[in-house]
Amino acid sequence: MTDHVLIERRGAIQLIRMNRPDKKNAITRAMYAAMSAALTAGDADPAVRVHVFLGGPGAFSAGNDLADFMAVAMGGETGNEVWDFMMALAGARKPLVSGVDGIAVGIGATLNLHCDLTIATPRTTFHTPFVDLGLVPEAASSLLAPAILGHQRAFALLALGEPLTAQKALAAGLIYKMVAEERLEDETIAAAERLASKPPEALRIARDLLRGPRDAVFARIGEEAEHFRGRLKSEEARAAFAAFLERKKPG
Repeated sequence: MTDHVLIERRGAIQLIRMNRPDKKNAITRAMYAAMSAALTAGDADPAVRVHVFLGGPGAFSAGNDLADFMAVAMGGETGNEVWDFMMALAGARKPLVSGVDGIAVGIGATLNLHCDLTIATPRTTFHTPFVDLGLVPEAASSLLAPAILGHQRAFALLALGEPLTAQKALAAGLIYKMVAEERLEDETIAAAERLASKPPEALRIARDLLRGPRDAVFARIGEEAEHFRGRLKSEEARAAFAAFLERKKPG
């Protein structure tokens, strides 16, 4: 496991908090594994009724750790951690709630497409620069984003790489509501507590009806992953990663 993901139980709520502030909660393979394990354990535990995802002040998540992408681009193996997390996320049997503040990039944005309620702050921005990095959408975002946002806004987000502000995300239906930064965690946990207080079997059935069958979502995760793995080893991706890292150098 890793100290970069903190798992906490508050009554019937399981909090999954990304805790790598020095890297703006960029997600490593170990972090994916820890979050997958938490979702699986929470789903299997009758005492847990709701999962909650949290990041840190100003940074929900900067997305996948770029060093992991670079390692694969240079010939390393991808591993199953990302795949396992996406499948656990898409297949979660209990409600998913997220509280998002600040940057939400890549998987830090697409994670929320699987959440039943997302609460964000006015300074939150959702950004998926997949194509800019020579990559493709992931986490079934190419299926879920058009269903939620409509084709035009989904294309702008996922292909054009245009950031989506919290205000626009609220209007488009990506988030449930917007609250002040200092109220985010309290409001997110309060929403989760309301869900946890419902009759669990009735809530499960209602959620399943709203979400519909998962087969298409699982299939799209697999289809995207196949393309993603290929793109990681492409010349386009290597050039994009190198250019990005060059810009990030100090001085």
